[in-house]
Amino acid sequence: MRPAPTMTTPLQHLQQHYDSMPPVAVMQLSIEGFAEHRLGLRAPLAPHVNDKGCAFGGSLASLMTLAGWGLVWLELDAAGMEADIYVADSTIRYLAPLYDELRVTAEAAADADWGAFATRLRERGRARIELVARVPLPDGRVATTFTGRYVAIARPLAAAGATG
Repeated sequence: MRPAPTMTTPLQHLQQHYDSMPPVAVMQLSIEGFAEHRLGLRAPLAPHVNDKGCAFGGSLASLMTLAGWGLVWLELDAAGMEADIYVADSTIRYLAPLYDELRVTAEAAADADWGAFATRLRERGRARIELVARVPLPDGRVATTFTGRYVAIARPLAAAGATG
């Protein structure tokens, strides 16, 4: 008897996406959680240490960019849609050094609307949304902030089924 096929959850599928990208796999990131339109990621400090012994700014930037990308992917998955997702632009502020595990939470900007984003993507084949992300310090203050605009471009139906 053949075992039943294993179904993956959206979070498992997203983790597989991250793990399939060689530069991202080296980061050792993992999904901390997804709830109320917020995605949390984490990564150990050791592979991200700079010459000062704190988290490398490029690692923080990458983790926040990936959190935004993953959040858009999860929101589109929940809406039953597939699209290619790109970061169009971003701004990062480094406020304090981080000497602990890297953790980030990404969410839509205050004036962003996931419903309008999905409607625009369905109607026009492309849409954009602004997201914000934060990396906290262990004491609750913020180490780094990120604001980015993400663009989703609908895939042709034949390609969407083939790429998962």
